[in-house]
This record gives sequence, C-alpha cells and structure tokens, in this order.
Amino acid sequence: MTSLHWKRFVWFCLCLTLSTPAWSAGGVTIPGYAPAPGVERSYRVQKANETDMSFWFDKPGASAMTVRGAFRQRMTVLSRDEDGMRVRWSLSADLPEGITGPSDSYQMNLLYRNSLTAYGTAALELETDLNGNPRDLSGVDQIVAHMREVAANGPGGVPAAGASAARQSGVYDIIAKLEANPLQIVAALVPEAQLLATGQSYQAETMEIGQTSATSRDEDYGGVGVPVTSTWTLESTDATARTATLSLSEEADAAAFSQSQQQAIANLMTGFAERAKNLTADQLASVKRASKSRSVELVVSLNDGSTLEASEIVTATTGGTTLRTYTHIQREDMPASLPLPAVLTAKELQTPDLHIEPLPSAKAGPGILDELSTPPAPPTASQDTTVAADNDGPKAIAPVSLEVKSAEVVSAPTSFGSELDIMLTPASAAKFQDFTQAAVGEITQVLINDKIVIEPRILTPITGGHIVISEPDSKLLQDMAEQLTLPEAKILVRLRP
Repeated sequence: MTSLHWKRFVWFCLCLTLSTPAWSAGGVTIPGYAPAPGVERSYRVQKANETDMSFWFDKPGASAMTVRGAFRQRMTVLSRDEDGMRVRWSLSADLPEGITGPSDSYQMNLLYRNSLTAYGTAALELETDLNGNPRDLSGVDQIVAHMREVAANGPGGVPAAGASAARQSGVYDIIAKLEANPLQIVAALVPEAQLLATGQSYQAETMEIGQTSATSRDEDYGGVGVPVTSTWTLESTDATARTATLSLSEEADAAAFSQSQQQAIANLMTGFAERAKNLTADQLASVKRASKSRSVELVVSLNDGSTLEASEIVTATTGGTTLRTYTHIQREDMPASLPLPAVLTAKELQTPDLHIEPLPSAKAGPGILDELSTPPAPPTASQDTTVAADNDGPKAIAPVSLEVKSAEVVSAPTSFGSELDIMLTPASAAKFQDFTQAAVGEITQVLINDKIVIEPRILTPITGGHIVISEPDSKLLQDMAEQLTLPEAKILVRLRP
C-alpha cells in the first residue's frame, strides 16, 4: 500500500454526478465515488499465495506451496467533505460461512488472527482521499505502544521462553518501519482498502467499451526506480445491474526490475550454493532475471462509483522463484460476476507444514482501537516543524527550493482523471529526497510561485525526483505546467507552519 504520488482533490457536486445519464452518445459515464456515509458494507475476501521454488530442487513441484485465507470484513464511511473521507474498517479473522475445503487449509486466517493480536486491535479508522485511497491512520501511537509491550514482555505479558535477541531485534525493526510509515499498518491489516480504491475515481469519467488508456510511472525498489506501464480498458457494461467492468494490466520494466532484485538473487544463490555451482550458462542467466506483473478486474457501480467486486493476480519471479498472489473481493449485497481463480475454491491444496500457535491476548475485551469514533487531535506546532535528531533533541527541517526539469499533464495511472507529473533536476531530486527522508510522518506544503497547491503528509522518502499532483480540473493542471516551464520557475517545499 506505499505511494510516491502527491494528491489533491476538489469536491464535485453529487447531484451533478447522479443527474448525468450513465449511457450517452460519447460512451459510458462512470460517476465519481460517492458512498453513503453511515452505511455499513460487508465484503467477502478470499486470498491465496502460491510459491514455487522447484527450480532449486531436483523434483519439479517439490516446493510449490499454497497458503490461502477467507475473511468477512466490514467498512463504514463515517464522514465525507471536500477534502476526503473518514472510514472505519471492522476486522475479523473468523472463517465466513460456506467456504470450500477443510478449515485447516485456510492458514492465512490463523496468521491474521495473530496479526490482530500483535497489533492489539480489531478495528481501524483511517482518513482517505476521495478515491478511497488511505492517507492517514488514527491510533498509531496506541498500536506502536502495544507492539513495544509485546516485544518487551512477550504476548499476553508472558515472556517467551528462550526468545533470542535477534528475534526481538526483528520485532523492533518492524516497529521502526511502522513509525516511519504508519500506513504499513493499513497495508498489513486492510489491503482490501487499496484494491477497492483502484477502481474508484474522484470525478466522473466517460469511456467507450474496448477503449484503452496507457500511462507509466516509476516505483522505488530498494533505491532503484522501476518504470511501470499501466493499461486501463473498459471491458463491458451491464444496463440491468448498472455496473461497468474495467481491467487494469501493469508490467514492470524487466531490466530495471531485474537490477533492483540483484541483492535478493545473490542471497538466494548463497542459500543454494551447491545447486548454484552446477547451473548452466542459460540457467544462470535466467536466475539473474526478474519480472513483475499485475492483472486486475473491477466491477464498478454506475450509481455511486464504488467498487462492488475486484479480482487481482500479482506475479513476481526472482532468482528462479515465482510468487503469485490472488485476491478476490465481493461486496456481499451484490451478486458476483467475476470468475474466481481455481486456487481459491479448490477442495485440496498442497499447503506448507505450518504449526501456527495462537498468540495469547492480554485483554479479553475490545481491542485498543475498537472504540475510536472521532478524528485524532491535530498535531502540535512542534510536531509539524521538527523531527528527532539522535539524542540531542529536535532539529528544524529547512524548506527546500527545487528546480524543475519538465512538467507534463498525464493520465492518472491508478485511477481515472489527470495528474501533473513534475520532474526535478538531478540536484533538486537529491535535495528533495533528503527533505522527505527527514520529514517522514510530517505534513508539508508545496508552493508554486508562492501559492500553496498541496499539503501532503510524507509517508516514505521520495526518490526519483518526481512530484505528482492530482486534480480534477485539467485546465488548472495545464496552467501549473505552463508556469513551471518558465526559466525562473521554482518550487518551494516546506513543513506546514
């Protein structure tokens, strides 16, 4: 769930969206996402991970294993305004009724139950943009404090016998990552939120059946920028159900992705040193190649623009190992229309021999975040203007002035609409990376010609020298692009006062 994109959204009048016919001479109009606040929606979620390491073993398929899970999660939009929404997810590790296959083949449910115990909650409240993309999380301090208690004292307050320092160090590494980017909690506990948001747009979009739209962006993998090409297609519509089916195909640049995976490939070859010695030249070349692709189908409501069903397959091959993940989400009040992959309905699976002990819970009542219902208090001025500097107290983060190499209005890659893609000069890209590294977790401001255009919270250091601004008004974006092409054009980025 981590994005390098900077988002700004403008409120559109709901009545205008709903009064526009879904079908017109120009094609099919998919409305902007306008969920009804206060209405709880239940989603049935099925997942599976397939891992194939048979390349490294004598018998093909000997190490092809599958782990799957089935869940029923509930979501309520608590409030909505012109800037975004406040959403509550109620989480459960219980198997829903009517699952296929024996319950012990759903090992993800046991792992997820332990995750809820470790995080100390069965509910999350998050702020999202108008697409439904998570952008902030309530109760991060309580979650981190609970995890620190678990790390120090053991689950349920009982220290684990023989717990090693290395294991404790690993737990604290996870905690540090969560503190640096709290949205990793959302990615761990509610990845469904991001997948549903993929099919939702903050403004109405008219498309024709069979029409495709291709865009590209860079994703960061261990400091290596990997170009990713995305292709959207309107596959079909259903006038009776008032739905549209969209597909999204994404492909990472093979050369760049392979470069980003070389350390992982080297570690894998070290682990199979004897086998690696006997590889042929062709096999060795194959092992050093890596690839990643994503295929998504989405059924979107033509009434309120919400995603009713989603099916996603992500395939990554690195060092002779293939990992394929499957996810299917269906809103329970709507009939299913997308075919389920066989792995999600199979009665028998080749599952790994996992012995998963449930973590003891320190409290029998609701989780520490289960009673959240109000927005968190606004950050103090000191939180907005300083970051910790070792043990010597806080230090100020100075604003940075950035020079622009290019500015272009492009189609948004992860949803409908347009974006302004700003490419910084190499020197400014380095300054921007240093600034965002120091400002992780802080709310910032981006100014063009002394005018504030966005106020994003920095979730992760931004590499690659790109700033992306989303805005429904393409004319406004084009005006910004023209301003930034002037020789004296500069951007100022600072912490929000």
